[in-house]
Amino acid sequence: MHHRPGSSLPLQAPWRRLWMVAGLALAALCAAEPALAQFRLGDAPATAPRIPGTRNLSTMLKLEGSQTTADYILAVVNSELITHTDVDKRVARILDTAPRGSNLPPPETLRQQVLDALIDEKIQMQHARSIGMNIGDAEVDDAVANIAAQNQISLDELRSRMKADGLDYERYRNSLREQMLLERIRSREVNARIQISDADIDAFNAQAAAAGRDVDVHLAHILIAVPEGASASQVKELSDKAEGLRQRVISGANFAQLAKEFSSDPGTKDMGGSFGMRPASRLPELFTDAVKNLKVGEVAKLIRSGAGFHVVKLIERENAAKASYTQQRARHILLRTSPQTSIAAARDKIAGIRKEIVGGQSSFAQMARQHSEDGSATKGGDLGWSAPGQFVPEFEKALLALQPGQISEPVVSRFGVHLIQLVERREVELTEQQKREAARSVLREQRFESTYEDWARELRGAAFVEMRDAP
Repeated sequence: MHHRPGSSLPLQAPWRRLWMVAGLALAALCAAEPALAQFRLGDAPATAPRIPGTRNLSTMLKLEGSQTTADYILAVVNSELITHTDVDKRVARILDTAPRGSNLPPPETLRQQVLDALIDEKIQMQHARSIGMNIGDAEVDDAVANIAAQNQISLDELRSRMKADGLDYERYRNSLREQMLLERIRSREVNARIQISDADIDAFNAQAAAAGRDVDVHLAHILIAVPEGASASQVKELSDKAEGLRQRVISGANFAQLAKEFSSDPGTKDMGGSFGMRPASRLPELFTDAVKNLKVGEVAKLIRSGAGFHVVKLIERENAAKASYTQQRARHILLRTSPQTSIAAARDKIAGIRKEIVGGQSSFAQMARQHSEDGSATKGGDLGWSAPGQFVPEFEKALLALQPGQISEPVVSRFGVHLIQLVERREVELTEQQKREAARSVLREQRFESTYEDWARELRGAAFVEMRDAP
């Protein structure tokens, strides 16, 4: 079973229709030992904030720096306040990060839902602190370093940018600390409430087999988003556009190229609309039902969802009873960044190393032993066989884009700058236990939202919340 990195945001009702835009979560189907622990993703599942958000640098800077000319209290949560400015900042974040064509609610409805979400966040953070949960400075430092690395700037450059914009670095750190605390308390409290029995797994597998959803399918789609409140003529125009793209695909046009050019789904468009190989049970039924009787390579009839119109193509199908996943063997050279070594300097040095290897003046293994600042250096940079999701997203994305023998361009991650070579790939069949764990993960995902709602409702019911009218 082929995996691609993904994420799933448990959103409040008005954003559930954006499920396809937000992306679908992948379960970890195997428990492989990490090649190097420092590159492994966190073991604990992270729960994103209920209101769509991001740690994107420019958005966070805008969020932390935005001010209003007048402020007043909207709610008192136990002893803490939520102000008009708090709501303004969160609304600004949503508007700044929502994909183009997103079906956001009307402004007043959005503000009320943001206020409700902020109340829940206050209550949950208060609960976390009451049981002694906290996020240490070292964890916040790692998160800030990761944000800087993803934006390909050093920590000093990050601080300089914030200072130039008149923003407070400590406020920025505190905002991250709160977000991380929310993720941790939700993950701990909600997952502890979800119990999956062997009987649940047996029933799930039997139901999937009866419904024809015990197969793995590789689908790709082009989303033509329909804005909230679109008129009948606008909907007809967008439907015609989607149908026109569908006919072009049927006539032999390159699906991936059309997806990159026209799709409104930022999570898949750069990959030609592809979701990768996934269990049918992890995909929306309107998609799997549409392709159930198709042959590989065929295109389904136009699909309408809450997000818009979808042109869906069946790329591949396989029986889940013989499901496999892709393992990759890679090696890398890592240059760590520091106050003395900027990201730009490390990138330049890695680019020079790559030029020598590609030019045949030295081998990858030799250069890894000579230059890499990682424990794998003594083994020529060899990271061994890895399973999907084992590496941090930046590393994994670069690795997936390579063919055996190919060497990446410089790749920036939270650990520094990498040069990556894919040595080989192989397909490994899932064991029966791994298949059951995959089913357990799907069931846990399905139950998370309702379990979260119950937990959040209980906490709120026990809290003191006083709503204030605007002046």
